[in-house]
Amino acid sequence: MPWWDLRSLSCFGIFRDVSSKRSDISVVSSGWFSPLIEHKNEEERMREVQLGSHTVRSHGVKVARTHMHDWWILLLLALIEIILYKIHPFYRFVGEDMMTDLKYPLKSNTVPVWAVPIYSILLPIAIFLVVYFRRRDVYDLHHAILGLLYSVLVTAVITDAIKDAVGRPRPDFFWRCFPDGKDVYDTLGNVVCHGDKNVIKEGHKSFPSGHTAWSFAGLGFLSLYLSGKIQIFDRRGHVAKLCLVFLPLLVASLVGVSRVDDYWHHWQDVFAGGLLGLTVATFCYLQFFAPPYHPEGWGPYAYFQVLEESRASTQATIAVNASSTQAGEPQVDDTQDGRSIHGCMGISLVPPPTSGSTLKDIESGRR
Repeated sequence: MPWWDLRSLSCFGIFRDVSSKRSDISVVSSGWFSPLIEHKNEEERMREVQLGSHTVRSHGVKVARTHMHDWWILLLLALIEIILYKIHPFYRFVGEDMMTDLKYPLKSNTVPVWAVPIYSILLPIAIFLVVYFRRRDVYDLHHAILGLLYSVLVTAVITDAIKDAVGRPRPDFFWRCFPDGKDVYDTLGNVVCHGDKNVIKEGHKSFPSGHTAWSFAGLGFLSLYLSGKIQIFDRRGHVAKLCLVFLPLLVASLVGVSRVDDYWHHWQDVFAGGLLGLTVATFCYLQFFAPPYHPEGWGPYAYFQVLEESRASTQATIAVNASSTQAGEPQVDDTQDGRSIHGCMGISLVPPPTSGSTLKDIESGRR
């Protein structure tokens, strides 16, 4: 038999081998690029998370159910606050010699009671909504609202509990107790009030200031929220950011000053109320957000937790796909039917015959 197998030179043989090679290469190529395609898809999914794909419509109910017990406790705090507001405070002994500091005129409130929830709760929520429509992050919106409500209600419960327990008279207590200006005292020297019962009851709730506590609880929380969002501590020296952060605190301070000007509170009442509200606001804010000076202070803890979980699942998916692709990758063999293919000519070389029959043919002279 000849060394050159001329059958492999046929066009059919050439294109058959080439087509088989192309099919093998296409299979291998698809196996190689599948992890890249999967990685691209995962990157797109990560980008959706980063851009705020978790909205109120898609994840609002889930987030609310996760914090269902927090909302129930919030309702309980609201009920406790109503009870504390209705009960009578402690009626402290008020002697005639104490009336010197309690004869300030009875005035109306510069900041009415109905306005306090508007600027301390509704105004911050409106700003939270503006941030939400910009970032589309349901975690930021939910935690900001929940933290704000906790800040205000916890402050309100503590404030009214202290008010009822202390029973300190307001600076205008004399005119609450004696509207006609005629003071009366019992045998022990304590006042015998003959004014309106509700007005007298309110006159024993001076310490601490409720207006001031509510103001610093709500607006103090808003100030911390803005500090994180605009990254006030980014070490870039943009001092103008402080104006935006100090503005809510300034409003809360002016509310406290108005309480002294209206003779509804002593300065100690205002100072204690502001300190209480700001402290509670700080604790409630740090439950959901990192400190404003932290690199991740611009977002809630839950957002970064979801982001980390998404990254972990992405890396795990890519690793699994890569391992499965390598395990199922086909092997391309250069040999076909015991022949070796050289280049693109389609020539196949057959090994020389070494069998005994061939040697006998040569000796007998047949070749």
